[in-house]
Amino acid sequence: MSITSSRRRALVVATALAAAATCGIAMAGPTAAAPSAVTASTPVPSDFPDGMLMSYVINTKANPGQVRLAERAVAAAGGVVVQSWPQIGVVVAHSDRANFRTAVKDNGKNAIESIGATRTASVTEGTPEGIQTPWGPGAAAYKKGAKKPANGDLPGEIAPGASAGDPLEYAQWDKVLIKADQARKITEGNRNVLVGVLDSGIEADHPDLAANIDVDTSVNCTAAGRPDTSATGWQPTTSTHGTHVAGIIAAAHNGVGLVGVAPNVRMASVKVVNDDGYIYPEYAICGFVWAGMQKMDLTNNSYYVDPFEFWCDDQPDQAAAKEAVRRAVAWSRGQGVAHVAAAGNSAYDLSNKTTDSGSPNDTTPVTRQINAGCQDIPTELPGVVTVSSLQQWPAGANDSRLSGFSNRGLGVIDVAAPGSRIASTVLGGGYSFLSGTSMASPNAAGVMALLKSTHPTWGPDQLEAGLYEQATPKACGTTTGGAPCVGTPEMNSYFGHGVVDALKAVQ
Repeated sequence: MSITSSRRRALVVATALAAAATCGIAMAGPTAAAPSAVTASTPVPSDFPDGMLMSYVINTKANPGQVRLAERAVAAAGGVVVQSWPQIGVVVAHSDRANFRTAVKDNGKNAIESIGATRTASVTEGTPEGIQTPWGPGAAAYKKGAKKPANGDLPGEIAPGASAGDPLEYAQWDKVLIKADQARKITEGNRNVLVGVLDSGIEADHPDLAANIDVDTSVNCTAAGRPDTSATGWQPTTSTHGTHVAGIIAAAHNGVGLVGVAPNVRMASVKVVNDDGYIYPEYAICGFVWAGMQKMDLTNNSYYVDPFEFWCDDQPDQAAAKEAVRRAVAWSRGQGVAHVAAAGNSAYDLSNKTTDSGSPNDTTPVTRQINAGCQDIPTELPGVVTVSSLQQWPAGANDSRLSGFSNRGLGVIDVAAPGSRIASTVLGGGYSFLSGTSMASPNAAGVMALLKSTHPTWGPDQLEAGLYEQATPKACGTTTGGAPCVGTPEMNSYFGHGVVDALKAVQ
């Protein structure tokens, strides 16, 4: 998934709890950073030769007429419209012409607000001949690409005393810390609450998850950003990550395995991670708009959008893609969907950005200067709750400190939740420990699901405010490497408003 050893997009520790368990990957990503001195970001080459099939987003006004003009401009420029989202004024297109961006602007004139490539590598999914043409893996045009670079996953030791059929709540220190075990005595969540898990897919027949997956609202967004509602499209193929995240949120309280924060809520599997491990902008756009269309209550986002860890406003391609994702987040939020996201695993101070050495991660990363206008999306976008990671400290105690890998930043981190050595579900009906802000975010999302269960009329603004107000303030304490903690117990760079509290959410 990510990139270099110094700027790993995700830090994952996988430990088998059962013979059937498999190791997985954890992804993460950062809410808007405080402005710093304005220094231009380093450009990344974005000139593509004729014959190289590329994916683009075109932004226009959010009305059908302007979108139609943009679609015509795409066709006139020799491109193919892959997906249109008139709700947000975004068109996804493919073209193998070097002058495509210029030609779209010339043909679309004032209808085109911005256009940008969504990746630096050639499209591997293939391109449909027309908007209605079924396509994707298995179609004649589909060409499998190279695997995404390994991100330095760390193997863990076998957990003592665990077996596939035994209850594993003893391993869930995270649920004790956020008082989810106490909250369950009051409520396990409302069945009407629907959480969108934007990730690599959820194992449909896992004994701890099957009852809580809402098949009707699940979707695959990795076919170039077109929603695929086929029976198996939303299920995982190469990664256990989404299954692990789902278990943290809502593994059933059924006497099998372990228990999620909100074990009675439903989850939709919104697959935004392709088989090579990438989450391109068009996949995320599809996921967020789909969540709004299906009236989900909240989404969890344990990833950052590839191929840039930070998308910069002063780079035209990056700015256009970032704007398209921002529109999707804002529109879905307007439909009543709250969003929770992982802060990222680079031990990076998001309030003081300097350089990025891991982007673009789909071709050759470069070391580049970045600035406050360069953001990790979706987690740094407006309307997204950013979650840092906690580790159990001292070992075996009901206390915590910031995980050494966790990103931080005053005014960026909103809340903190456990993310180190988190036990949850994995592919093959098994269980495993994983570590990352990818695991912290679903713990916070589970608490928000309990808040929604207790206050069914609350919208995103109220859910966010409730999550912050009920969080337990946590003083800076011990520095775990990287930028030191600054701020007060009520608001600081490590823990934001504090540690999420499931018990308060249901009272």
